[in-house]
Amino acid sequence: RRVHGVVVGSIHGQYGDLVAILRKCGLPPQQRYLFLGNLVDRGPQSLETLWLVMALKLCHPDHIFVVRGKHECASISRIYGLYDECKRRYNVRLWKRLAPWCDALPAAALVGGRVFAVSSGLSPELQATLDCIRRLPRGDVPDTGLLCDLLWAEADNNADGWEDAGGRSVSFCFGARVVADFMQQCDVDLICRSSQVVEHGFEALFGGRLVTLFSAPNYYGEYDNYGAILHINESLHCTVTVLNHT
Repeated sequence: RRVHGVVVGSIHGQYGDLVAILRKCGLPPQQRYLFLGNLVDRGPQSLETLWLVMALKLCHPDHIFVVRGKHECASISRIYGLYDECKRRYNVRLWKRLAPWCDALPAAALVGGRVFAVSSGLSPELQATLDCIRRLPRGDVPDTGLLCDLLWAEADNNADGWEDAGGRSVSFCFGARVVADFMQQCDVDLICRSSQVVEHGFEALFGGRLVTLFSAPNYYGEYDNYGAILHINESLHCTVTVLNHT
């Protein structure tokens, strides 16, 4: 049975691991991909990672999809790697030219009408439909509000409702009740997110209603983590593949 697509979590400039995923799962148009943002920063080859995804999107626009992560934001990539990589290898103008592409990325995706895919989390400003996300203006990420939460909010298995983000001081943590209410109101079966290192590359929370994917194994050369990707077939059945570092 033909696979509907592959969901890829944060890559963070680990170009070799991106290439390994494409080799393992196949290139478009034989395969569809949804990237959950955070393509850049931290890793050694943010530019190659970004350019490869861009090139694939240009050649196969109906088979490559990318949602925005917190690192597709000038104020973050200025600090965590992309700016320095552009300056060291080319010039600062390149970093400035990449910013509009990052600003234009959508904040979330809906797979088959049943799987809600987002880089980070949910928001108190989400309404009973997803139209509020569709109406979001593209551009700079504000310090608060819906776009900020989609890129920054974290799932917490010990939480129930909305809680402060703690030491991070950006957005919220959310728990089981928030997830259950959102899934009922928006009629989705699964929330798929990234933006958080997990030891085995994936972690299912809230009775399997939410899954965190992280696709950068041995992250930053400092974490002894696996990576993972999510396969979704035409019946929207989901399976996880765990990845070793290349």
